[in-house]
Amino acid sequence: MALWGGRFKEKASLQFKKFNDSLPVDYRMAVQDIVGSIAWAQAIHEVGVIDGDELVRLTAALQELKASVEENPQQILLSDAEDIHSWVEIQLIEKTGDLGKKLHTGRSRNDQVATDLKLWCKEKGGDLLFALVNLQQAMMNLAEREKDTVLPGYTHLQRAQPITFGHWCLAYVEMFNRDIGRLKDALYRLDVSPLGSGALAGTAYPIDRNALASRLGFRTATMNSLDAVSDRDHVIELLASASISMMHLSRFAEDLIFYNSGEAGFVEMSDLVSSGSSLMPQKKNPDACELIRGKSGRVFGALTGMLTTMKALALAYNKDMQEDKEGLFDALDTWQECMEMAVLVADGLKVNRSRTLAAAQQGYANATELADYLVGKDIPFREAHHIVGEVVLAAIDKGVPLEDLTISQLQAFSDRIEQDVYQHLSIESTLNKREALGGTSRSQVEKALATTQSGNEAILNEQVVGAPGKQRIQRALKQVKQRLNAQRAAAMSVRRARMSDVDSIYQLTNFWADKGEILPRSRDNIIHDIQNFVVAELDGKVVGSASLYIYQTGLAEIRSVVLQDDAQQQGQGKALIQYLLEFAYQMELEQIIVLTYIPQYFQQLGFNLIDKSSLADNIIEDSEPSPHKDPADEVAMEYILSQPQQA
Repeated sequence: MALWGGRFKEKASLQFKKFNDSLPVDYRMAVQDIVGSIAWAQAIHEVGVIDGDELVRLTAALQELKASVEENPQQILLSDAEDIHSWVEIQLIEKTGDLGKKLHTGRSRNDQVATDLKLWCKEKGGDLLFALVNLQQAMMNLAEREKDTVLPGYTHLQRAQPITFGHWCLAYVEMFNRDIGRLKDALYRLDVSPLGSGALAGTAYPIDRNALASRLGFRTATMNSLDAVSDRDHVIELLASASISMMHLSRFAEDLIFYNSGEAGFVEMSDLVSSGSSLMPQKKNPDACELIRGKSGRVFGALTGMLTTMKALALAYNKDMQEDKEGLFDALDTWQECMEMAVLVADGLKVNRSRTLAAAQQGYANATELADYLVGKDIPFREAHHIVGEVVLAAIDKGVPLEDLTISQLQAFSDRIEQDVYQHLSIESTLNKREALGGTSRSQVEKALATTQSGNEAILNEQVVGAPGKQRIQRALKQVKQRLNAQRAAAMSVRRARMSDVDSIYQLTNFWADKGEILPRSRDNIIHDIQNFVVAELDGKVVGSASLYIYQTGLAEIRSVVLQDDAQQQGQGKALIQYLLEFAYQMELEQIIVLTYIPQYFQQLGFNLIDKSSLADNIIEDSEPSPHKDPADEVAMEYILSQPQQA
């Protein structure tokens, strides 16, 4: 059944109907279409199109339909409806009779499909954000596990300089962090509601579109009806975000395919993500990584297809735009599936540390260190570069590494070379010298390599690089984890508070203050301090809040961490604190304290107990004891933020 038959004398051909109908694709937006319809029913009730009783009946029928669809979405495909909008309206008419025909008053399928698609993108975007954060976490876990493992670094697929496997992992952590930023930016821009734009010129009814947008969970309404119904920038942005991230995943996969090869032998894939050969029983193939690499092409294709579809479309809506969903749905599903598979790959990866170390020691990877050594002897770098090239050529002719050349053999190329040159040619020296921000310094020397060095040489290397490598690596990992926790918090709908949140925060804080769990906050106090509050949302409703109180340069306190009863045990409390820790880090604070009766909760988040009496008097005075608690039970805890080390 179509919704537009009155103008036509004949039915469309079956061939055209099959070509034209989009239900097999857009049925995935059924819940979004129903949610949009419920909001629209309220909107047309507010302008007098339907009365209160009709609103109740329509809403009840739509809620019933929504529950049915959530239980069995495949039922939709049994219909011959043209699209999901037609299907929902047909079902509504069956439930409510002629009343169902009123719902489309003032609305067009043009603004309806634009709204449905944005609602779907918002929901899918949340799933993708979680998948990205989980992928980052998997790479962080692998970096922690292999932070000391020596790995040859490559340029032009030629061995260049040694790095650590953990450093390789953290390179992808950075890539995925940029992917998170792009996705969040895209989700922010698409978070505007087209509903009420009509076919192209806007609805003829005095709908409060901003209120309608808020009801649907959008931050605002679109400003131009013509643009609103013809805009697919959000589809293109999501496809672009997916494409860039899939490029990163493909590089990740390619690295591991090479590392897994018999020629390299650096890693072994888990059986969970590998397959065998139907002919050769000895084979163990890295199929998961090969498929990730291969699937990147179909995601790129979806982006190219959408750009091509949109490039010459006159305003406003054209049926060409029906092609937006199939490629988008497939690309985002593929992206999410590949991220989840990459987590399995990372979790099960076994690194052959002796093989990676042996490879890092080959290929004259320490040639740059010899050049730097000569620079330290007041030889210009270009001249040093030429000298080392000649040394490498001589070593190749002899078939030995640089460090096996005798001092007399080395001095034949430069009389500036002395006995101390050998300490600069070791793997640990090569790694530890890369101690600048973003470098590959590691926590400790590989045990097998460390046994070949004398105790004095090891001490000397530690003195040359300053602080022990282990401390530097731990600082770097902690810094990335702080950011990772903040990303996870944002994914759980934690955000900076706004003035519109004041009443919700006031109700939450005083509910728990009345129970004696926290100190009360006046509404004026919350308004004055709103810029330091963060809130957690569930289904668009504020269910938790927390604040940061700054005492002085470098020091702040986390206060008023509260959650609704029905939002407990869902991770929002931790997310609020982690968000505030990242907020504090960005403000260049150094020490965050809490005064709490539940130290075990904050210990899980990285806080450590401190002597309460060590706190300044003004901090203790600000934190008056609860009349419902024993003051002796309150403890002080601190979290030291990991700030970048100054050069």
